[in-house]
Amino acid sequence: MSDVIIFKIDGVEVSAKPGQTIMNAADEAGIYIPRLCDVEGLEPQGSCRVCTVKVNGRTAAACTQPAAPGMVVENDTLEIRNCRRDIVRMLFHEGNHLCPCCEASGRCELQALGYRLGILQPDKYPYLQPVRPVDASHPDIMLDTNRCIRCGRCIRASRHLDHKNVFGYIGRGIYKQVGVNGKNLAQTDVHVDDHAVAPGICPVGCIIQKRRGFYDPVGQRKFDVNPIGTEIEKHLKDAGGKK
Repeated sequence: MSDVIIFKIDGVEVSAKPGQTIMNAADEAGIYIPRLCDVEGLEPQGSCRVCTVKVNGRTAAACTQPAAPGMVVENDTLEIRNCRRDIVRMLFHEGNHLCPCCEASGRCELQALGYRLGILQPDKYPYLQPVRPVDASHPDIMLDTNRCIRCGRCIRASRHLDHKNVFGYIGRGIYKQVGVNGKNLAQTDVHVDDHAVAPGICPVGCIIQKRRGFYDPVGQRKFDVNPIGTEIEKHLKDAGGKK
């Protein structure tokens, strides 16, 4: 069919529909490409760079790069794995991620990627140890930007799904962080039922719904049994390893 795009990821032939990104096509083929800023239902942003791949020898973000006929994509090479490890290490070092006592432990995508990439102790870079106030002003929601990785998922969800502008970036460079459109959360029009504060939008433990902390017991949390990406790779296993 003329509307099917054929290309390769790590030597495996993959098909894509016109307009699909490399990540879209890889997901459907059961090939997992790590990501943090990208999540189903939101417009891709390409900011975290964890999904970096090589396309015909040049680096690109898989979540925003459109699939094209004949392209050769490198996803699971030592060079790219090391690149992703460095990115994830830096995210750990730029914030305060105390995994054992975090409400998101076991369902945190950053933590799960650390395990998947084999980062047992992120000690390659100095810890920045930011000191940011926790916003607990709202009766139902708490915002802890010490854990924020600036993925922008809450910003896009608030704008595009909730049709609000509760969250936004403030500052520049290493001082860039997510802020709210008021003095604090209580002064915004955010609601506990908004998409932006729903479980699964924030990949870490930055946005917490009050009275729901630690609601998943150990052993039943999202990544306790299966590593991150398993739900995508299951497509390939169900098909018997065939495209």
